[in-house]
Amino acid sequence: MNEAANGPIEQRDEVEALRAVTWRLLARLLAAPPDAATLDAVAKLGEPGSELGEALQALAAAARETDPERVGEEYHDLFIGVGRGELVPYASYYRTGFLNERPLAELRVDLAALGIARAAGNPEPEDHVASLCEVMAGLIDGRFGSGRPGEDQRFFNRHLAPWVGRFFADLEGARAARFYRPVGTVGRLYVEIERAGFRLAA
Repeated sequence: MNEAANGPIEQRDEVEALRAVTWRLLARLLAAPPDAATLDAVAKLGEPGSELGEALQALAAAARETDPERVGEEYHDLFIGVGRGELVPYASYYRTGFLNERPLAELRVDLAALGIARAAGNPEPEDHVASLCEVMAGLIDGRFGSGRPGEDQRFFNRHLAPWVGRFFADLEGARAARFYRPVGTVGRLYVEIERAGFRLAA
């Protein structure tokens, strides 16, 4: 009886842990170019049997085919550039066409309510895609927020759902993307999975 009772709970905990790991992987790869240790870890990802698993396999293959210097140059071309990178990875830009607009102000209100503050010395606005992915991971695994049910879904619906799928699709098609093309695929597919999961939960 205990095993039967604990089974669904353990399964749910495993799913939640995998959700947090996936969001944190995206956050790590989008916050800065991966170092050698990160590339080695990414090179082991993925398994056949699902579209996401195969996308992770493609990402693993890309990790094996690059190195920190090349991926650093790619990251610069995509997200930094001379004046501006090929993509602008901020919610405000994707939602309004400008930086530091209303989506950022609304995000700051919600982050304060969750007790989340920008790290000291971090110059990036809080609506950088990597920061939002990290918040999702923290809301899922309990590092952030109050632990009340649905906090992750509310945050996703307000601050990621309106734009992040487009961002990942743009990353898939970016001219400078090599290693980051499968990152875009993984992100796009995972956002779709999260949307579907939230719809089922509702």
